[in-house]
Amino acid sequence: MNTEVPVTPVAESRDSAQTHDAHTATAPAPTASSGEPRAPRPLGVLVGFDGSANATAALRWAAREAQLRHLPLTVTSSFTIAPAVSGYLESFPDPQGQTLARKATEAVLEDAKKLLSGYSGDVTYRLEHGDAAGVMVRLSGSAELCVVGSRGRGGFTGRILGSVAAALPAHSHSPTVVVPHTKGSPAAADPETPSAAGSRPVVVGIDGSPHSRTAAVEAARTAMSHGTSLQLLMALPPLTTAALWYPELAAREQAMAHSRMDDLNRDLDVEVGWIQAQFPELSVSGSVKEGFPVDLLHEMGDQVDLTVVGTRGLSGLRSALLGSVSRELLHHSTVPVMVVPVQD
Repeated sequence: MNTEVPVTPVAESRDSAQTHDAHTATAPAPTASSGEPRAPRPLGVLVGFDGSANATAALRWAAREAQLRHLPLTVTSSFTIAPAVSGYLESFPDPQGQTLARKATEAVLEDAKKLLSGYSGDVTYRLEHGDAAGVMVRLSGSAELCVVGSRGRGGFTGRILGSVAAALPAHSHSPTVVVPHTKGSPAAADPETPSAAGSRPVVVGIDGSPHSRTAAVEAARTAMSHGTSLQLLMALPPLTTAALWYPELAAREQAMAHSRMDDLNRDLDVEVGWIQAQFPELSVSGSVKEGFPVDLLHEMGDQVDLTVVGTRGLSGLRSALLGSVSRELLHHSTVPVMVVPVQD
């Protein structure tokens, strides 16, 4: 069913990696919200569309995601007028709002309808007035999930990863997925084409913080809807570079790294066991790997269906605000990246 809504005003080993399968842990259980029921959000999967190749990939990804989650799909595009022009036009009332900008945006939504012509799910198309990022942030509180392309061409038109795709994950009231457009990517496939989801896992970067556990829960929900497994990743960044300059410190640094690896493996056992307890039907595993979080997650890109991170954490996979890990992944990932907001 297709519905239109009117425009609304702006308002391995010890030395490398170790893999952990789910089992019952004896350490204290983490505290974070899990599978508790949430109030339904009427917009379902909300996707911003501007007609660009990246937005088209995002539209198709969002359409498949809406079907997998049994949610409605909401497609939105926005228009705005530059202040210098707006002041001039306001002196000439236009009750029907038939401005060139609005007509162009209406044409964009018509393109979206054509792309989804064979889509069998429930779709609503929204024409909005306002800045694209601001519109998406405002609507995100009524959506289960927000989806945008990694870049656009104006409007929803995500002016590279500096406007919509960068601003939305940091301010959204729901999880946000940024979809890249790469040749041969599953995101570029037709929404009615059977998805390859299920053949590759969902991976989530965790650090033991409440924020990362929130991300892990959302990753688990997504893996369940995709019919695939979940992998938890903890990173052990290099401690210091002192051993490069003072070789006599190498043995001490190695001992510290081994001790820290043992600590992280114990923490990971707890996290894997906790997630498995919340989602008993889900296949959950985890690993601790040496390296920088962004590098590790990026290297896994061609092996996973989706990468999930929180907006911030503690350290390592601990991106303060939308800074290191989340931002770098959004800039360079070749697979969709989900950023889960903090639930304060």
